[in-house]
Amino acid sequence: MSMRKDTPLSRPLAGITLGRPLTLSLAVVVLGALAPWLVSAYELNLLARFLAMALLAMGLVLVWGQGGVLSLGQGVFFGLGGYAIAMHMKLAALGDGELPDFMVWSGLDALPWWWVPFKSPAVALLGVVLVPGVLAALFSWAVFRRRVGGVYFALITQALALAFATLLISQQPSTGGFNGLTDFQTVMGMDLGTPGAARGLYWLTLALVVAVFLGLRVLMASRYGTLLRAIRDGENRIRFLGYDPTPFKVVAFTIGGALAGLAGALFTLHAGVVSPALVGVVPSIEMVIWVAVGGRNSLAGAIAGTLAVNLAKDGVSSAFPDLWLYALGLVFVLVVTLLPGGLAGLVTDAGGTGLGKRLQSLVVGETK
Repeated sequence: MSMRKDTPLSRPLAGITLGRPLTLSLAVVVLGALAPWLVSAYELNLLARFLAMALLAMGLVLVWGQGGVLSLGQGVFFGLGGYAIAMHMKLAALGDGELPDFMVWSGLDALPWWWVPFKSPAVALLGVVLVPGVLAALFSWAVFRRRVGGVYFALITQALALAFATLLISQQPSTGGFNGLTDFQTVMGMDLGTPGAARGLYWLTLALVVAVFLGLRVLMASRYGTLLRAIRDGENRIRFLGYDPTPFKVVAFTIGGALAGLAGALFTLHAGVVSPALVGVVPSIEMVIWVAVGGRNSLAGAIAGTLAVNLAKDGVSSAFPDLWLYALGLVFVLVVTLLPGGLAGLVTDAGGTGLGKRLQSLVVGETK
């Protein structure tokens, strides 16, 4: 299959973005940049957390939507990035020879060797992306080269998330156990408790979301993106054409892992805590639901889905703490049955005819 040389950039991206005009996209970014003056400090913190999570969601669009690889273990990479920056912040607040408080309570008399490198800010910043990225690359290479995929890969990643959360809880003296790491005061010499720091971190998060969105959009429009989608739609056919699908899937999974680590670090800075409760099986499944709600083939949809689901979670959980999981399950079922394209699919359906036809099909028993 060949493409004309004058094919515009947007044409290979058909079905990937929401199709909004450039002016509307710019207006959304400008409105986001003005958020510190439009919302309260609490709402700004929530928005910053959810934008950080959107980085992970966009990585899942590449892995799942474009690559066809369903990962139920993104919480692992999210946690690695969060713990990497949290370890540095805990150590930066200590004097020479001092240990974090939870280590003292647990009876440790020396800092674990794998904590030592994170005293360096440079190592911590690199570790936020490299540690989850390298682990994702090694794990995916070991699995994909054996041609493991589909539901088996999803189950393996789910088991990985369970094992990681269990490991963190069981190693109380060196990881903080179930409580995780918290009580951060400064990062890179900046006081996290000031309004200026909150605004600065928010703008940093927003800038990274925009940069990742544009970077992934270009990647999906490239020859690599075309081949990745071809692998998703017919892996054996790609093999018959002389391509090895493994490197393409490994690259996608590695990028997804690195973005999840970056999201975890930013979330930790905004939330002031990272713990096993944020990285286990249930959080990893919720991450997939964000993308499903927004549209697994849409970068903008992934951002919208992440914001919508988490804002709903905050509102419902505050009013009805026991109701949220039921509401989330209902939303997921409705999206899968009525709107498989998510919010992005709803927008691209002219006049809502796609949803209307699906409802009619369910009512009269038609099968497409």
